[in-house]
Amino acid sequence: MITKELVVKRLLDLDRMPLQQVSKYLDANLEHEIVECVNWQEEFPYKPFCSFVVAVSLTRLYVFYSVISKDLRAVHTSDLSPVAEDSCVEFFMQIPGQEEYWNFEFNCIGTLNASHRVERTNPTRLTPEELASIGRYSSCGNEMIEEQDGTFCWDLVVSIPLKLVGLDGDNLPDYVTGNFYKCGSKTAHPHYVSWNAIDSDRPDFHRPECFGTLWFKEPKQNAVTKDENVQTEPAVNSCWAKRLFHKLLGK
Repeated sequence: MITKELVVKRLLDLDRMPLQQVSKYLDANLEHEIVECVNWQEEFPYKPFCSFVVAVSLTRLYVFYSVISKDLRAVHTSDLSPVAEDSCVEFFMQIPGQEEYWNFEFNCIGTLNASHRVERTNPTRLTPEELASIGRYSSCGNEMIEEQDGTFCWDLVVSIPLKLVGLDGDNLPDYVTGNFYKCGSKTAHPHYVSWNAIDSDRPDFHRPECFGTLWFKEPKQNAVTKDENVQTEPAVNSCWAKRLFHKLLGK
């Protein structure tokens, strides 16, 4: 299986910006990756458009998502609720050498379900203080949204304290592993889409063995398996073209 990789841009000025400004900056200035692996095509064929950008400051990890989807649903307004049922984006990560991995799940109004765990069945949920430390800004606002039919464009930016996940901004590892997801299990068009492909018989995002590589330093040659036939043109070009296509045709 091909393992995707990306380089996480180091941007120290992000900590001095309000999240709304961070959202606009990351969207306009950094290269987008696209979440497009439909791993369970027969049962869940729908693939909304979803792109993301990752950056790191001295103290925080930032993730920006841009979504174009047929449905909009955000009935969960309390943290630690099952936001994967709503219009949802997710980020999972693991530090090399550690057994635990972290999962961060956000619906389109920024409600968060997050934990760390060694295996899916035994999570350690984040405390209220830890949840509050994670910044969130959504173009949808933060009020409950009963499911709406149509085509919707929305953005979400989140900031995760590095110390929360055991990282030191002054001494980052060469890389971490992770995956990015778009899902909505109880939307009118249920879907489970990932950045890096997942090898499982049923929808399951809790597969750290299927994580891609997020480099904080320049990638080491041959550290990650590559396919020579994979297109290497900048992802941002594909992203903007697909966003325009989806907006014009209402896909």
